[in-house]
Amino acid sequence: MTDAELAAHLAQVAGRILVEVRDSAMFTGKALGKAGDETANQFLVHALRQQRPEDGLLSEESKDTDERLSKERVWIVDPVDGTREYGEARTDWAVHVALCVNGRAEIGAVALPGLDVVLRTDVPGELPEAAAKPRMVVSRTRPAAEAVSVSEAIGAELVGMGSAGAKAMAVVRGEAEIYLHTGGQYEWDSAAPAAVALAHGLHASRIDGSPLTYNNRDTYMPDLLICRPEWAERVLAEVAKL
Repeated sequence: MTDAELAAHLAQVAGRILVEVRDSAMFTGKALGKAGDETANQFLVHALRQQRPEDGLLSEESKDTDERLSKERVWIVDPVDGTREYGEARTDWAVHVALCVNGRAEIGAVALPGLDVVLRTDVPGELPEAAAKPRMVVSRTRPAAEAVSVSEAIGAELVGMGSAGAKAMAVVRGEAEIYLHTGGQYEWDSAAPAAVALAHGLHASRIDGSPLTYNNRDTYMPDLLICRPEWAERVLAEVAKL
C-alpha cells in the first residue's frame, strides 16, 4: 500500500472496530469510551509498527517518547476523536490517521464511522458550492468566545458539532464554510483533518496565519483555522482584532 492507502485503510478498519465495540453492549458510559480508545489504539499502533517500522509514531492514547523527534516521517493518530459523541452513538466523531513529513501534515485520512465515510488526501473531491451565508462549526457544548465574536462580525451562522475531525470534515463536505478553534488542542486533533483539508483545496493554519507544524516536543496546539480559501483573509483579520 502507498502511505495514503495505508492511512485510509487503517482509519476505516479502526472505525469498524469502534462500532463493533460499541454495538457489543458490553460497556456503557466512560467505560465504553475507554474500551473503544484502547482497542482502536492497539490496532493502529500495532499495524503501523508492522507496516512502517522505521517511521515515528505519536498517538493520543500511547505514552509519548523522544524517539519520534529524530524522525523525518511521523505518523500521528487519534483513535477516537470525540469520545463523548462516540459513546452517545452520534455521527460527529472521527478516527484520525496522518503522516507528517518534516513537520508538515502531508498525508492523512479521517474516518467518520457513523456516516460510513472516509475522507483522504489521495482522493480529493471538488468542494461543494458555498452557502450564501457562511456557516461556522463550533463546539456543541462550549463554543469559544473568539469564534462567537468572529461569527457576529462576518454574519456567520453557528453550527454546533462534536469532534474536531467532524467539524473539519464538515467544511470539506460542504456542510460549513469555516472551522475556527481557540480552545486548546493537541497535534493528534488536527494533523489528519488539516492534511485532508489542504488536499481538498481548503485553507488550514494557526489563527495568526502561521503554518501548522507537527512532531514538536510539546504537542499542544491551542488554535486552528480550517476554512474555504475565500474566507481565510477575512477571518484572520477579524481574529487579529481580538
